[in-house]
Amino acid sequence: MTTGVRQAARDAVRPRTPRWPTPVVLALLVGLAGVGYRLALLLGDTPRTNSDEATMGLAALHIARGEDFPVFFYGQAYMGALEAYLAAPLLALAGPSVLALRLPLLALYALFLLLSWRLTRRLGGDRWFALLVVGLLALGADRIVKNQLIAGGGYPELNPIGAGLALLTLDLVTGRPAGRPWRFAGFGFLAGLTVWVDPLLLPYVLALGAVLVTMTGRDLRGRHGVLLAGAALVGAAPLLGYGLAHGHNPLAAAVTAGGGDAVASWADRLHGGLVLGPALGMGLCSPGHCATWQLWWALALPVLLVLAGLSAWRAWRADGVRAVRADDVRAARADNVRADNVRADGVRADSVRADGARAVRAGAAVRLALLAGAVGTLAAYTVSSAAGRTPVESARYLSCLAVSLPALLWPLWTVARRRGPVDLPRLAAVGALVALLGTATVATAGALSTVPANRAEAQRHRALVEALRERDVRHVYGEYWTCNRLTYATGEKIVCAVLDETLRPGLDRLPAYPRAVRESPAPAYVAPVGSPLARSLDRSPPSARQAVTLNGWRIWLPHP
Repeated sequence: MTTGVRQAARDAVRPRTPRWPTPVVLALLVGLAGVGYRLALLLGDTPRTNSDEATMGLAALHIARGEDFPVFFYGQAYMGALEAYLAAPLLALAGPSVLALRLPLLALYALFLLLSWRLTRRLGGDRWFALLVVGLLALGADRIVKNQLIAGGGYPELNPIGAGLALLTLDLVTGRPAGRPWRFAGFGFLAGLTVWVDPLLLPYVLALGAVLVTMTGRDLRGRHGVLLAGAALVGAAPLLGYGLAHGHNPLAAAVTAGGGDAVASWADRLHGGLVLGPALGMGLCSPGHCATWQLWWALALPVLLVLAGLSAWRAWRADGVRAVRADDVRAARADNVRADNVRADGVRADSVRADGARAVRAGAAVRLALLAGAVGTLAAYTVSSAAGRTPVESARYLSCLAVSLPALLWPLWTVARRRGPVDLPRLAAVGALVALLGTATVATAGALSTVPANRAEAQRHRALVEALRERDVRHVYGEYWTCNRLTYATGEKIVCAVLDETLRPGLDRLPAYPRAVRESPAPAYVAPVGSPLARSLDRSPPSARQAVTLNGWRIWLPHP
């Protein structure tokens, strides 16, 4: 008995190991599953690579060798080459490969998950709501994993940058004292960086910047404003330097490339931008198309935008202190909104309530900014001709909408978690959340179904590379979607120049390649079986060449 009492006493004074709450553990597991799923896709040659991604890989290869330091994607004067700089260290260690090019993007996705969890919690969401957001982001339809994992320029970086900007805005407008100058500088740098990388995030930058100016205007008149502006110039320095040196407007070039100078009917634009686009861009569709039942999100999205906007506006307009509930006070304590109010004997209630009110008001403002960013993104996409002409592929322009999920789903969550008798609004909210998770899960299964075909295609390309190496081929002509991919896969040991289907020079993003092939005494010709270029070469075969068919490729080799 005495021994038992002594043991109990020792247990009472022994410090207990803190236990993570269940939703935190589940969110960690779900996040790891999302990263693991994407890593498995990469190891399965999914998503399928292409010559655009290989162009970024060639830029990374040149950076790793110290041969070139490009500002933009080769062959154009917009879309910053940040992905190439991120991948260059890996390529310097391991050589050219699609996996080495994509691993930094996988890390960016993991960072986005972490920032989204934190953003959801800081906006007032409980841990279970944050788990829901992480769960949705862990799923990955075909369009989503292409946006996140293909190093084609711009898209993988934007979501973590957007979430980071929203968190910095929250910190600054709630008055967190620690590292305040660095937070202003961080906001400016990320804002400038996204202008260089890709202007798709500009609606979010402008909306969050408006919140920052409205709620911290006094700070911005002093050194904090100088820090922000200076850091923005640093982030956008590559773009600004190029523009000054060449007298070029990269933003105008980006608008033109997005279809700004093309023609599409308004009916097609509205259908692509407001019906197909939201479902495709937010990962609710099968690979390459949307079934009719998957388009329900096109009806739900505008309703949610209105409801979420009204909810955030009411919170913004409410009397701050009276709007703070007990949950908000606890959240203020947990997040240390004002560290100087914390004392050894607890937190002063009046200070905590005041800081909690400020946090609620700031959270409402940031939610409004995230919703405004989503509306601006949808509007900019819908008025572009790309929405009408190529809606399936150009839905990638809506990838930033994922940043708005914590604000967009907030009305559904608040209604679904209400206590009391089950009523129609609560049933509708729960049903919408279940439908969203279910639709995204079905779309994710569709992405998995593409792995065998993608792996087989990658094996055929590797067989092509080996066949050319065995025959000591160093220079080839091919179509656009063959050339840079072949050149990157061989580390430029095989150089390819582009021909169009009329056998005339096509789009070569690096002028050195066609020069080298033209100077070669006996280049080979390569084209996928059945392609327009293959048919043209079969009708007019190159002289002194013999045609060989290998693993889906037609190869015209010089006679020995």
